[in-house]
Amino acid sequence: MEKRNYTLVAIAVVLVVCAALSRLVFYPFNFSPIIAMALFAGSVLKDKKLAILLPLSAMLLSDVLFEVLNIAQGFWGWGQIVNYVLLAGITVFGFALKKINPVKVTGFSIASSLIFFFISNATVWLFQPGLYAANLSGLRDSLVAGLPFLKNGVLTDLLYCAMLFGTYSLIGKYRLEKSIA
Repeated sequence: MEKRNYTLVAIAVVLVVCAALSRLVFYPFNFSPIIAMALFAGSVLKDKKLAILLPLSAMLLSDVLFEVLNIAQGFWGWGQIVNYVLLAGITVFGFALKKINPVKVTGFSIASSLIFFFISNATVWLFQPGLYAANLSGLRDSLVAGLPFLKNGVLTDLLYCAMLFGTYSLIGKYRLEKSIA
């Protein structure tokens, strides 16, 4: 394996493990880097299959650990499938984030949080009979019940996006300065 590919694989493994462990440590606070990781991978990685695989791998690893360590249900049915599809979709959404700047990253981050919030809560309303009324009031109730998660989700996604994209930009700037010197 050539050095560049080895480095990419090593970085990918470190990202997946760190994201999975972070999801475990901060689980009670809904403080997870996975959505930011999906957006970042979609935006930055040239290999689009790898971009989709990274956040899904982190989610899968953390779900396995949730089950094994009895922290929470890691695998709990249809809703989990929706979460995985949403992560893949957010990664694909990240493909559109070409020119990285703070305004665009902030916009994409908030949009990703909102997409995840609306679709995941609408899915709970739609597919868990009896939990919410099967009308618009039930959908509203499902969305209102998810608002505390939305607040933490938006803040978390903004923080992790700032860390990931900011570090990426600093490394790019350092490489440019080093190549000019």
